[in-house]
Amino acid sequence: MRLALFQPDIAQNVGTILRLGACLGVAVDIIEPCGFPFGDSALRRAGLDYLQHASLTRHPSWSAFLESKPARIVLMTTKAEHAYADFAFAETDTILLGRESAGVPAEIAARADARLKIPMQPGMRSLNVAVAAGMVLGEALRQTKGFAS
Repeated sequence: MRLALFQPDIAQNVGTILRLGACLGVAVDIIEPCGFPFGDSALRRAGLDYLQHASLTRHPSWSAFLESKPARIVLMTTKAEHAYADFAFAETDTILLGRESAGVPAEIAARADARLKIPMQPGMRSLNVAVAAGMVLGEALRQTKGFAS
């Protein structure tokens, strides 16, 4: 199981997701460019001392990420029809999260093997990307029995 962030905009969210990955033993891929300098103090503040334990791979582009041969890309998007809790995750999945400001471009959404959403109340646009990552990763690890014992 992996998390992948497509061109993230907000350093604090990346730091929080890296901390999540470190605590749950899940690798994180960052698909650049980022909307902030990667060594940003906000990233370090959100990640605290957990960043040294994070398994992080930075990819200079989407095509470089694809060259790493992710098994199955599961995109989280508000435009999906199917809810994440109704999906059968595999332990080799990469859960892809888009930019906080714009999600992912249509051609990247089309490349995903599955597109899922988090059901929300009418009129609500989206959750914070780090909150969404935690919810979906938790369900994926529960299904695949991927939590540490």
